[in-house]
Amino acid sequence: MAGRTRDFFAVALAYAAGLVVAAAVLGAGLLAPPFDALLADVAATAVVFGFSRLYRNSSTYDPYWSVIPPLLALYWYAAGGPVDGLRAWCVIGLAWLWGIRLTANWAVHWGGMGHEDWRYPLVRQKAGRAAVAADFAGIHLFPTLQVFLGCLPVYAVMRFGTAPFGWLDVVAFAVTLGAIAVETLADLQLHAFIARRTPGSFIQSGLWAWSRHPNYFGETAFWWGLMLFGLAAAPDRWPWIVPGALAITVMFVFASIPLMEQRSLERRPAYAAYRARVSALVPLPPKRA
Repeated sequence: MAGRTRDFFAVALAYAAGLVVAAAVLGAGLLAPPFDALLADVAATAVVFGFSRLYRNSSTYDPYWSVIPPLLALYWYAAGGPVDGLRAWCVIGLAWLWGIRLTANWAVHWGGMGHEDWRYPLVRQKAGRAAVAADFAGIHLFPTLQVFLGCLPVYAVMRFGTAPFGWLDVVAFAVTLGAIAVETLADLQLHAFIARRTPGSFIQSGLWAWSRHPNYFGETAFWWGLMLFGLAAAPDRWPWIVPGALAITVMFVFASIPLMEQRSLERRPAYAAYRARVSALVPLPPKRA
């Protein structure tokens, strides 16, 4: 327990330093919104990357995905103009609910500094002499830019959302809250299974009987929900509201899922039959064997 507490303190120190630097960048006013927040986001990412190198563990970055969006929502609300308050606070509340849940899930199941995501060493090994650059660009900066892009609908809500709360906001609220519920249930089912699993087995029950990656489905749906809020607030700004959710979905479908699938196929002989029977992402009734 003492070692785990020490490790949490180390991660907290990295994030505190990153937030201090981000606040300094924002205070300097070097760029106009929303690019000022992007610059601060990248600066904080660079600080966390520095701590990742210091700790020799790139999983130091893992909670960054869920920590920054709620803070961006509050910052943009505080810095924004007159907007529909109900929509703004719905987005803030949902962003914080999602962020707290996802960060708590990481904290409860994190293995400490002795554990690093198995994918990160692969990135560095494939990069060879450019391992450090690949670590920064691929493991740290790329997700930061994706998440920031996914958060632009939140900026639209806080800066341009003068349209009254309407039916699309109701749909957006239902999609976003439902996504959080799906992701929560999928994670609870997964960790309950892991606690009692036998070697070579894998979860095929609950939501996992309808989707091979229901947690990923919940995550992508969350960003689609934010996108709908953005469209409800400022439909004329759709060219930069829509791409974030699309980019995050593409990442899961063409990068995260294939990588996880390959690992499962190599380690679990029965996974191929499960893969042929169950939908990859969207929960659907399984095919008959």
